[in-house]
Amino acid sequence: MQKLVVVALGGNALLRGNQIGTIDEQESNTAETLRSLLFLIQAGYNVVITYGNGPQVGNILMRNDAGEQLYDLAQMPLDVCVADTQGGIGYMIERILRNLLKEEGINKEVVTVVSQMAVKKDDPAFQNPTKRVGKTYSKEEADELKKRKGWIFKESTKEKGKWRRVVPSPVPVTLINETVIENLAKSGNIVITAGGGGTPVYIDENDDIRPAEAVIDKDLASSLLSVQIKADEFYILTDVPYVYANFGTKNQQRFEWLNRDDAKKYLEQGAFGEGSMKPKIEACLNFVEGGGTKAAITEATKLKDRSYGTRITLHYT
Repeated sequence: MQKLVVVALGGNALLRGNQIGTIDEQESNTAETLRSLLFLIQAGYNVVITYGNGPQVGNILMRNDAGEQLYDLAQMPLDVCVADTQGGIGYMIERILRNLLKEEGINKEVVTVVSQMAVKKDDPAFQNPTKRVGKTYSKEEADELKKRKGWIFKESTKEKGKWRRVVPSPVPVTLINETVIENLAKSGNIVITAGGGGTPVYIDENDDIRPAEAVIDKDLASSLLSVQIKADEFYILTDVPYVYANFGTKNQQRFEWLNRDDAKKYLEQGAFGEGSMKPKIEACLNFVEGGGTKAAITEATKLKDRSYGTRITLHYT
């Protein structure tokens, strides 16, 4: 029985922090990251790839703003923007991966699935939006948009005196396309899916699928996907090779292996960054508690050399 692995590509796998986001930059970064995954395919794993879309969704929202201001074009809602990036980024990953497979003489089919991720309509996140999206505005611009569109704003964490729109980030509940994705992957196809956490939707009282104006955490969604399709292993690729407790302080501590109890202990102590490493640790714990064998948080090069960065398992065995 071939093992099934889910690899979640972080935003830096596609677009680095010091880049402006040209297609050439994104394609170069994507190819470099995907080369690090080829050994999994060569080793006989069935592979599902998920990916972040934060910068790309931000760019679409800014294009929405520009189109509305210059040409009076209607703005698209967040679910459509996420679906848009799922298709665009998925196409880029698929095309580049197909070329790499050809170079290596690997005969594998690759398919991109634009997935839908259901959340609860009454998730508390809808009453307390926290996820910053899109461009920054002056206080006057933000107030005018709040009045005209009903948007909610919070001050930027990076630019004092600037404001950004905030939207809900509810907890993912179930992947709508799980059976299709599992069947495709376990039939030997490389599946690219759940971009940006999947397109946010909810199920109404008539069991109809409705759009949700939200964004979903990519790592939590990828973890849930991994559990639902019964993956054996789950890897989160980020911009650091290892997990650190109290990162950036004199007391920082590097981990090459964490079991569930120790990971939870450090979470309770607040040792992991609230908006960075904490959700990744939580995603890995959800996976191993949901039946997965091994999770890992690392950068692509550590995955390629098979040291795996920081491994997270139920027990130290």
